[in-house]
Amino acid sequence: MKKRYVFIAAAILLACQIQVFEPVIAKDMATKEAQYIKRVRKDQIKQEYKRNKLEYKPSGFMSMDEYEKKSAPKDKFDMDFGLPKVEKPYDMQYVPRPIYKLVKYNDPPGSPDLEVSRELFRTRQLNLPGITAPNLHFMVYPAVYYYPEKGAVACDLFIIPLRDNESAVNRILKANIANRFSEPILSTDKELSNRSTYRTLTPIDFSADSTKLLVKEKIGSSADGIWQTNLIVYDFVNQTSYNLTEIREAISYYWKEYKGLDLNDKRWDVFPLGFSKGNPDRIMLTSYAYTGEEPVFLGVWSIDARGEQARLISMQNGSIEVASNGFKIEKEGTLNKKLTEKEEKFEQKVEKKKEKIEEKKEKAEIKEMNKEKIKKLKEVNKQYKNEYQDYRLMDRLKGSTEMNENIEKYEELQDKLDEKRRVKEEKAEEKQKLKEQKAQQKEQQQQIKAQEKAQQKENTPPKNGQPIQP
Repeated sequence: MKKRYVFIAAAILLACQIQVFEPVIAKDMATKEAQYIKRVRKDQIKQEYKRNKLEYKPSGFMSMDEYEKKSAPKDKFDMDFGLPKVEKPYDMQYVPRPIYKLVKYNDPPGSPDLEVSRELFRTRQLNLPGITAPNLHFMVYPAVYYYPEKGAVACDLFIIPLRDNESAVNRILKANIANRFSEPILSTDKELSNRSTYRTLTPIDFSADSTKLLVKEKIGSSADGIWQTNLIVYDFVNQTSYNLTEIREAISYYWKEYKGLDLNDKRWDVFPLGFSKGNPDRIMLTSYAYTGEEPVFLGVWSIDARGEQARLISMQNGSIEVASNGFKIEKEGTLNKKLTEKEEKFEQKVEKKKEKIEEKKEKAEIKEMNKEKIKKLKEVNKQYKNEYQDYRLMDRLKGSTEMNENIEKYEELQDKLDEKRRVKEEKAEEKQKLKEQKAQQKEQQQQIKAQEKAQQKENTPPKNGQPIQP
């Protein structure tokens, strides 16, 4: 019984000694400061990890600098918007997919015109179908604007560059206004002082070498119709435009001088047809006057692309040799139902694979972040441990009167401590290398097994089939 009491008393005394010894270390200011610094550094590392994990996919939890960096403007020409998809309503299982083909834009000659819908009055702007250059490198489209305060309409022409690594139809289908050049190549007058007036720009056709574009500008009023049609040629090489006003002057002069008809007192207009087949640098057009119940034909005319040398070609409205150079896409039909369903299933598989790849990539990235966090935390612990050991080493040498002896003793002990740390680090590096080698060997074995399995599957004959001959 006495032995038992002695053992309990010894245990209590030992516990008291521990309880007395630990607070002494905890109250040491240098130790407390080192512990505080260690805790702050570890908290910073953990916060950084949480932030990087949260910002792997951008969210609203970010600083102003981060937001500005992520929202910095990108090069629009590198953006790929893909082919437009037919939206499927939730209550429909099958929606026909259209098939498109490449056709001539200006066919028949002079037929292109803007078809502005009522949607313009609601949206205030419409981007209308454009014309693609013969070399398929770019397209031009009109943007029409509605100004409700004046009831007026204006227009701009923009260029969209097309991608070279696509088929002809896909180049046009993938054209997106986000890729367009910021400045329009042609614009109508935006100072619309008269109410209900409209000015629109209609691309007619490109020249055969894609260096020029013929455009007609319609000026009129929604109250009393078209007032006048102007012809404009835009030169892509020189980046300038030519207003072909001389052709109207030539037509008016001819009919007044040779026919005695003053067109200035009549309503008349010109109708561009396109570029001439025989002379690609000249513009072909017809003209009509509205002097009675039926329009009066004013002849077939031509003019140079720079607006010079207007000529009367014929007074007969017969066959005219006009080129058709530009392209557009047209709906040819719809894809077979079975093919559509197969494509949809294939696209779903592709999307699932993409999602799995993205998920795998995200997990790998977060895993790397976690590894980096653990590595940094270990470094902080290691640094604290080294600093604490150095501090305790200095603390052990205090109290001696011989300063030089203290320094020599400290250097000797420090060398031993450094050697011990170096040996420990070398062992840790060797252990890590062995671990990495084992991981590589395991990965190689898995790859070999996967290849063998694939080879075995390839050589296995189908059911009720003939074995594969080597």
